[in-house]
Amino acid sequence: MKKLGNHYFIAIPIPEKLKERLSQEQDSFKKHLPYKQWPFPEDFHITLKFYGDLPDNKVQLLKESILTAVHKLPSFSIKVKGIGYFGNPSKPRVLWAGVEKTEPLVNLYSAVEDASTSCGIAKENRPYRPHITVAKNWRGEANKGKLDSIIQPYNDIETITVERVVLYQIFPQQRPKYKQVASFSLEGDGDTGTID
Repeated sequence: MKKLGNHYFIAIPIPEKLKERLSQEQDSFKKHLPYKQWPFPEDFHITLKFYGDLPDNKVQLLKESILTAVHKLPSFSIKVKGIGYFGNPSKPRVLWAGVEKTEPLVNLYSAVEDASTSCGIAKENRPYRPHITVAKNWRGEANKGKLDSIIQPYNDIETITVERVVLYQIFPQQRPKYKQVASFSLEGDGDTGTID
């Protein structure tokens, strides 16, 4: 069996209240939608950048670069609303909760991209589409009408405050699957966050 490398990503953590609400929605969707993977509630997050496999020295460099890039940014609020999907509407590969793409969020995303690029990590070519993954890997028959009728009622709006970003390491066989490696505060006043 091939050994998995040390895979990392950086993301915005979300509050427990929202995790609980999304978990309840997951429970409802599981009765009707044939997805293979349903993320654990404790693993819900808003991804900023996926890194893949990184050596330890690159991780340390990345921590320092992100710390410098984001600590001066102010905290901000964003709205989480509705359920949508990526991929073929008849059998979409990802089901997600929508995240408002605001100027402060784009500024944060850009700061993370720039910090990553300065460490020799390639820039993301695809446009940034903020979301919270609720399910992925459709494995049943195609059925667009059924999907739309199930997700349409989910339009509650929840506002969350973004005060920090977290560098996570992925452990596919564990629960939670994602473990915090470092946390970086958005203070806008020189607070330098923490690096373990």
